[in-house]
Amino acid sequence: MSGETNLQQLIKHMQPMLQPDNYVFVSTKTVDSLDMDKVFARINEPEGITLILTKAQADEWQLPYSSEFSLITLQIHSSLDAVGLTAAFSTALAKNNISANVVAGFYHDHILVAKQDAEKAIETLEFLTKQQG
Repeated sequence: MSGETNLQQLIKHMQPMLQPDNYVFVSTKTVDSLDMDKVFARINEPEGITLILTKAQADEWQLPYSSEFSLITLQIHSSLDAVGLTAAFSTALAKNNISANVVAGFYHDHILVAKQDAEKAIETLEFLTKQQG
């Protein structure tokens, strides 16, 4: 498995980056008429298909959602075998009363936070990295 596994290095070099778009979670029964290349993430659940996509795309496809989120991507290439990174940043965010919805990709971890908490989340994550410095 490629990617960084050392927890101190992961935290020190995670480089949180706030993505420019607003994101939403939607649930649908079918995606047959949707262009899945425009979807950030798809999760198949027994109750339906959860999609994470930009608010603009959800509006265009007329898919209902209840909340808006900001997407923060950790720039470090973290290994899927790494232990403790999610716990470290989620604990820091929780101490600041910020809910974190985490999606792990092959190369990076992605954190969705309430839109109104985006700047505070970035500040919290950057402070966490400085503590490792």
